[in-house]
Amino acid sequence: MLPRYLTVKQTGEHEIAIQRSRFIAHLKRVETETEAQEFIQTIKKQHWDATHNCSAYLIGEHDQIQKANDDGEPSGTAGVPILEVLKKRKLKDTVVVVTRYFGGIKLGAGGLIRAYGKATSEGLEAVGIVERRLSRIIHVKFDYTWLGKIEKELRAADYKIKEIHYLDTVEVETYVDEGQVQAFKLWMTELTNGQCTLESGNNVYLEEDLIR
Repeated sequence: MLPRYLTVKQTGEHEIAIQRSRFIAHLKRVETETEAQEFIQTIKKQHWDATHNCSAYLIGEHDQIQKANDDGEPSGTAGVPILEVLKKRKLKDTVVVVTRYFGGIKLGAGGLIRAYGKATSEGLEAVGIVERRLSRIIHVKFDYTWLGKIEKELRAADYKIKEIHYLDTVEVETYVDEGQVQAFKLWMTELTNGQCTLESGNNVYLEEDLIR
């Protein structure tokens, strides 16, 4: 599992107009090539009357799966520019379909490359980009007398609290970056003078919005 990576925040679309042609960028986060292909086919069905539905996707921790499709546009003028934007932004697990409704004015190869690239870039800005950081849920158990201090210190240190359980003792579930788990445990032990128990839970990805 990657310690961190970038991907689209949500499924969405964004439309721009260039020389009377409509370019609609459709974006989605996917984890498999099957998901990507299903999304592409869904958009094609929705926009069956479009001039072109060009697409590209990047999937896998090391971008093992990369595909670009010009869907009838001159070779290399649509799918590849879309893919290059994804690579430039260092995005992963992302599929983009750019639908074009021809407006009567030919753009030429250079114009098409710029148009599909621009539609993709603006689409990414519209739906948002997030950084996903690999975190470990740490379960911290302690006596109620420590609750105020521990909660205050956790929030002051910008740790995100998942949940607090009020039972015979207090249990706080906290997200900790995978690379900081040992340091967190040491800090918590020192903070409570050793009067807490610590257990490592599941790995999860935390998402943080990025301004691009």
